[in-house]
Amino acid sequence: MSRKHPIISITGSSGAGTTSVMRTFAQIFRREGVTAAFVEGDSFHRFDRAEMKAAMAQAQASGDSTFSHFGPEANLLDQLEELFRSYGETGSGKVRRYLHDEGEAAPYGQEPGTFTPWEALPDSTDVLFYEGLHGAVVTDNVDVAQYADLKIGVVPVINLEWIQKLHRDRESRGYSAEAVTETILRRMPDYVNYLCPQFSYTDVNFQRVPVVDTSNPFIARTIPLADESMLIIRFRDPHGIDFPYLLSMIHDSFMSRPNTIVCPGGKMDLAMQLIFTPMILRLMDRRRTELTLQG
Repeated sequence: MSRKHPIISITGSSGAGTTSVMRTFAQIFRREGVTAAFVEGDSFHRFDRAEMKAAMAQAQASGDSTFSHFGPEANLLDQLEELFRSYGETGSGKVRRYLHDEGEAAPYGQEPGTFTPWEALPDSTDVLFYEGLHGAVVTDNVDVAQYADLKIGVVPVINLEWIQKLHRDRESRGYSAEAVTETILRRMPDYVNYLCPQFSYTDVNFQRVPVVDTSNPFIARTIPLADESMLIIRFRDPHGIDFPYLLSMIHDSFMSRPNTIVCPGGKMDLAMQLIFTPMILRLMDRRRTELTLQG
């Protein structure tokens, strides 16, 4: 953790909704005049698209049917840890971009599914903002979680997560339902061993729970709407959280445990604005104080 160069990390599975959370934070940063360095977790994959396909085929040929982007072997977790450490100490670090499609790749003159060259983060940013699979990962070899000042988990219940992934990958990426299902099954061991444990390190977890039938996610025709869901917000440390204020501002909300608020799913953006704006402002006040003391 760093008083001078704070780090915020959003972690969640593919299809969990972390990108929507990133947009909410971008709004807060713009409104409060905070300059953020945005880092996507995909940029720390070990292999580009063609290399990953070859690595998966090689793993399958050797009897490993569980090789996935969720596990450490397919990612540069040591370099992600180094980025967090470096930014916390110096406000800088090395990053690159993963180019998902033609639109992202065209400005670089590269093919989709490739990485841009490594380069230094922009100068004079106020905060590092990470969004991806491993923002709070801890393994025998790396501890990314220790460097982040604010860690947020985005964790829909598993059937909803699968529905969101199935619809996104079929409609936006052209995959068949069978291919997406195979990916879900292949990733499951890494999901259990490397993604789920992160949500014990996160400071705040947002879990969307549908109130409609999602018992068979593989035949669901539509994604349950936000208004067809409840949102569970869990604080790892409830000290300093103004629960009466949050309950008064988020209508139809209640507390299910001393550290947990439940509210309508459509209130997610409002809840995030109310919860994280003061947290971000405290990080910025702490940063300004540290810079003044050192300046």
